[in-house]
Amino acid sequence: MTSEIVRFFSVQITLLAVVLILHTYIGLHIVRRTLIFSDLVLDQLAAFGALAGIGLGIEYGTFQSYLSSMVAVLFGALLLALIKPKRQAIPREAVIGIMYIMAIVASLLLADKLRGGEAYISKTLAGSMLWITWPLVGVTSAVYLLLLLFHYTFRDKFIALAEHPGRFEKERFWDFLLFVTQGIITVLIVPIAGVLLAYAFLMIPAAIAAMFTKKWAGAVVLGWAVGFLACLIGLCGSYFFNLPYGPSLVLSLGIFFMAAILIRCLFSTDMLVLTKGAP
Repeated sequence: MTSEIVRFFSVQITLLAVVLILHTYIGLHIVRRTLIFSDLVLDQLAAFGALAGIGLGIEYGTFQSYLSSMVAVLFGALLLALIKPKRQAIPREAVIGIMYIMAIVASLLLADKLRGGEAYISKTLAGSMLWITWPLVGVTSAVYLLLLLFHYTFRDKFIALAEHPGRFEKERFWDFLLFVTQGIITVLIVPIAGVLLAYAFLMIPAAIAAMFTKKWAGAVVLGWAVGFLACLIGLCGSYFFNLPYGPSLVLSLGIFFMAAILIRCLFSTDMLVLTKGAP
């Protein structure tokens, strides 16, 4: 029994530690550029791609299922990069919100035609963290490491998109690469964590960090540390109190977020903003 507990926690904790690094960094871009619903669009398109694969006879969670999700996500990334209304009457976030509604409605309509479609919808929303194995952690870690190296190499380009919007050459191209990166981690994490927890991984640690520092490196470290602690508490609560995994982690992350807002409100802006410069 003890060995089973150790195995369960070790594989879960390792995956959480790896996932939260890149999710926090990408999340900072999304928060600072106010592209808040873009991840939900890609998460839901990943789920739609998996459902479409099931309709074609592809087993959920297989390599072919991941591939069908990736096709849907790449299409979404292209649309997110290209559709940028220039008129203030139609903000970009409104377009992204409409895309999310369309993605979730398309998923519901497709699931309605599948045998056991309601169960698949539930699985795409809540995920199945019990699927996690060491080989899966290894593959995920390798892909995340490559993406981290990519973003580190071109960090000046991506940071310029966030700090100098509208004044950057080939903005749509770099937007597309940002959304593709976001889409790849979405495809990897949604079958495991589900749409809701995948969104929480990306947004909540980054949102907490953004409240306390404008420095990119410091925000990634802070977001990762707070997010990891919150997830660890949620993981323990889920295991020892027999609670659903995904909702437990989302709730724990949400409680930390509300606590951060309270702390932020108790102190002046000058005390909490550590620095305004980028690394």
